[in-house]
Amino acid sequence: MTQPILEIRGLVKEYQPGKPVLHGIDLAIGAQGITAIIGPSGTGKSTLLRCVNRLVEPTKGSIMMGGQDLARLRGGALRAARRRIGMVFQEYNLVERLSVMENVLTGRLGYVPLWRAWLRRYPRADLDRAFALLDAVGLPEHATRRADALSGGQRQRVGIARALMQSPALLLADEPTSSLDPRTAVEVMELMARLTGEAGVPVIVNIHNVELAKRFAVRIIGMTGGRIVFDGPPDAIGNDHLSEIYGGEDWI
Repeated sequence: MTQPILEIRGLVKEYQPGKPVLHGIDLAIGAQGITAIIGPSGTGKSTLLRCVNRLVEPTKGSIMMGGQDLARLRGGALRAARRRIGMVFQEYNLVERLSVMENVLTGRLGYVPLWRAWLRRYPRADLDRAFALLDAVGLPEHATRRADALSGGQRQRVGIARALMQSPALLLADEPTSSLDPRTAVEVMELMARLTGEAGVPVIVNIHNVELAKRFAVRIIGMTGGRIVFDGPPDAIGNDHLSEIYGGEDWI
């Protein structure tokens, strides 16, 4: 693996004392490619991602990125670190009443003064980049449409553009295809893989569809019961591993 961009050590998360959702996770993420995390619902996949960007507070452990322990940052230091971590959500998390362009520009909120955001007076360079990203995700003609007028696939494309608008060092994607039909899911994964590959941004994606994980990831992490039980390339995962991960459930 290339020099890791993210190193997680001994990560524990307890929503209730004595009942950990994550049991001492150790994980290093390389500086390129897609790492897919698979596993049944409730096994801690989303909690793991949300600990990385501190949407969830870790109970124990360290999350090292850029020489900083993200688990211990507070205030302005935490806000600055979050600028470097893009996030694509399962349910898009767009501001429905805003236009597509305005949603993409929210990816720069961590970089511009608050008054500029309130007045929607973004620097010319940010506007140019937003238009370029809308073109890259295939939505240039939708720039002025409200987000609630888009289809699910289009909304997820806006979510990807917004995340890349941050110029992130790392992209997290939490079940980005689970609300989409099979064809659109493939298109969204292809788009995310292409754009992050071109930008050199590594991705950690939680995904239920094992075949999509095999197709687009360079590495698969299998989790069950809040623990990692498989870590390897897509061609190394077999039915025995899937049985261990999913407990005999139908994983297709």
